[in-house]
Amino acid sequence: MSPSTAARLATQLECLPALLEGAAPGALNRRPRSGKWSVRENLAHLARHHQVMLDRVRKMLAEDRPRLPRYAAEEDAEWPAWAALPVDEVRGRLTALRTELTELVCTLDEKQLGRTAVHPTLGEMALPLWIEFFLLHEAHHLYVVMKRARGGE
Repeated sequence: MSPSTAARLATQLECLPALLEGAAPGALNRRPRSGKWSVRENLAHLARHHQVMLDRVRKMLAEDRPRLPRYAAEEDAEWPAWAALPVDEVRGRLTALRTELTELVCTLDEKQLGRTAVHPTLGEMALPLWIEFFLLHEAHHLYVVMKRARGGE
């Protein structure tokens, strides 16, 4: 895995306090007029997605070229429980799961990093590209968190 990817995996979530600083009262739980997810729900999605990614990495390490379906929270039986968690619980889980994911991925050797899985749209990807995909997805949700914490759609 590239040093850049490893660094982003280790540090990307460090922006969270700054994104939430100065949030208006009630902003973390308020859904925008569009009905899209609140700040808390976006963070819960990120935490849940960490658990999903950990499961995917383990599957990639255990199986040859597994087919990994697109993750959709709305199709996840565990999502409602995650979406209902208080923000402090979500942040705690997010931090713990990030530590676990980082420790797992950053200790893999070159052969393990070469393991692949097949995404239904993006095709076959080696583990480092799956991590890039994960980080890009996360960055999108962090941007949404920043906007919603400040009252934006």
